Amino acid sequence: MRLKSELYKKEQDDIINKIITILDLENKTAYTLYELDNNKEIQKQIMVLIPEIRKWFSFNGIKAVGDPSKIKRPWLSIIKHLIKSKYNIKSKDFQFTENGKYIRTHTYSFTKI
Repeated sequence: MRLKSELYKKEQDDIINKIITILDLENKTAYTLYELDNNKEIQKQIMVLIPEIRKWFSFNGIKAVGDPSKIKRPWLSIIKHLIKSKYNIKSKDFQFTENGKYIRTHTYSFTKI
């Protein structure tokens, strides 16, 4: 039996490119977790892709696709798992103040492989 990664290479690349387009990684190379948490549009666009991801990817290792309700940020898990084939993702702690409120979060940097 052949692997989905062999059979559906083009479809998988299309989905990965959709995620890259949603995040606009050609123009923006870093996001904070705080920014992603508050951007419901990005979250919604990625979550809409789940049926396609189930169809074209083997999702045993991606719990966010198999059962998204059990994960706090399924959209982040999908981003990390799928675009790691084209981008290196580095995470580091980040702190800032917004409207007098201290916020501690993570910064995710995406660099093309």
